[in-house]
Amino acid sequence: MFPLQRYRRLRQSEAIRALTREHYLSPNDFIVPLFVVEGKGVKDEIASMPNYFRFSLDLLAKEVKELWQMGLKSVLLFVKVDERLKDNRGEEAVNPSGLMQRAIKTVKDAVPEMLVMTDVALDPYSVYGHDGIVDQGKIVNDRTNSFLAQMALSHAQAGADFVAPSDMMDGRVLEIRSVLEDAHFTDVGIMSYSAKFASAFYGPFRDALDSAPVDVKDIPKDKKTYQMDPANRSEALKEAFTDIDEGADIVMVKPGLCYLDIVRDLANEVEVPVAVYQVSGEYAMIKAASEKGWLNHDEVMLEQLTAIKRAGATMIASYFAKDAVKLL
Repeated sequence: MFPLQRYRRLRQSEAIRALTREHYLSPNDFIVPLFVVEGKGVKDEIASMPNYFRFSLDLLAKEVKELWQMGLKSVLLFVKVDERLKDNRGEEAVNPSGLMQRAIKTVKDAVPEMLVMTDVALDPYSVYGHDGIVDQGKIVNDRTNSFLAQMALSHAQAGADFVAPSDMMDGRVLEIRSVLEDAHFTDVGIMSYSAKFASAFYGPFRDALDSAPVDVKDIPKDKKTYQMDPANRSEALKEAFTDIDEGADIVMVKPGLCYLDIVRDLANEVEVPVAVYQVSGEYAMIKAASEKGWLNHDEVMLEQLTAIKRAGATMIASYFAKDAVKLL
């Protein structure tokens, strides 16, 4: 007997495929990560991230204006700190005249409407390359939280709209929220990296900021004591629910493609927006394979971004944001 339902009827032309398409990408879906360095006139390509750059403040302003004109409305700021300013506590992170604080003001001066999110973690400032304070061979939790809260406060004072703790210390969202509330920054949001896994996909990012853990005796050479085990799934929900209870406005899964089951779990269970970070390794793989002629760059890029959206992401932090928007 002939089939009564022939699903190919809804695939016969681009017109019908467009009418029945379940998920779309738009400029409103993207957060643009931006790397900032000292200097003037600096647009420094990152070797392991082809066609992605570190910007000095003057060119950061120009880049932000271009992003806004393209319809991209949110940036996530990271800074590359001079080695001479690094220590174990990350004191430079709370310098009111520090690079991050000046970068926030630069973006807001260039495009006041741009949503500014800021990375809150100690690794760019740490002499050891860790996200927290190191004491007797351990990355300590509570002392780190106290410092992260002051770091977040300094970002709020500089004009940040959202702070984004990426450190994975226990209880840091509550401490940050409490400090922001006490200082009357009630409207500054928190996008928490709730399910950040100890992934092998972060290498190019650490090149970009020179923030990889250093090889020092008796100090962990990786971040597995605080970032999540890639084998774990239910733990991600616990992390996210805890962060929400502590005051997180947005929860994030990082990396993206290998963790779409986690994205779907959170999208099904939580009642706050879910962000996904498509990380540097995911970016670099597509770039490298397309340069070899092994993959079609644009098609694979859009397929991956669509998969992240389909899995339940409300927003995507992606180095492909500009490339994608040009095609949409």
